[in-house]
Amino acid sequence: MKTANKLWIFILLMGLFTSCVKKEEPTVSDLEKLRTSNNTKSYPAVQMDSAQVIKDITTQKVQQLLELSTLYLSGNKNTEIDNTIYSQMQGYFHNPDSLTLRPLFRELDSLKVKTIKVNNLQVYKEVQNQDTLDLAKFNVEYFDSKNKPIGTFERNARYTLISKEKKEFKFYFISIYSLPKKDSTSVGVTR
Repeated sequence: MKTANKLWIFILLMGLFTSCVKKEEPTVSDLEKLRTSNNTKSYPAVQMDSAQVIKDITTQKVQQLLELSTLYLSGNKNTEIDNTIYSQMQGYFHNPDSLTLRPLFRELDSLKVKTIKVNNLQVYKEVQNQDTLDLAKFNVEYFDSKNKPIGTFERNARYTLISKEKKEFKFYFISIYSLPKKDSTSVGVTR
């Protein structure tokens, strides 16, 4: 009887021991995982059309440029950080010059704007003398130093997308706060 009990205890211990031992499965190297994987399983692609992407990028760039402008105007305009901010703002433009930002600065400075919010941005194309112009129309909401609204104004910007390598594009403004095209003819002498 003692040997039978010992035999059962030995069988039970062996059963526990064999169940605790993990069987090693063959490991797959990272290189092999990359070879056999595809993007549809591991990285679902977000479907956006190009017009939506351009609108989102334009909204982001307009907001960034306007925030940098208010930051620049709140400074002394002669410190090293102000020079850095100014050169960063000029980097948003395809052909920057000293007159590019003047209409924007003049308006923000005269209204004493501290913060800006961009709303209702719409991008569209306009054909002018066999050239296609990429334009954006948007509303800007100005706030003063006490975060009280100053007003909401409709503004325009002209931008371009310059092709880089491998289907990439670089976004640049041509002009910001440009005057919209007039719908009527100018006043003149009629006969």
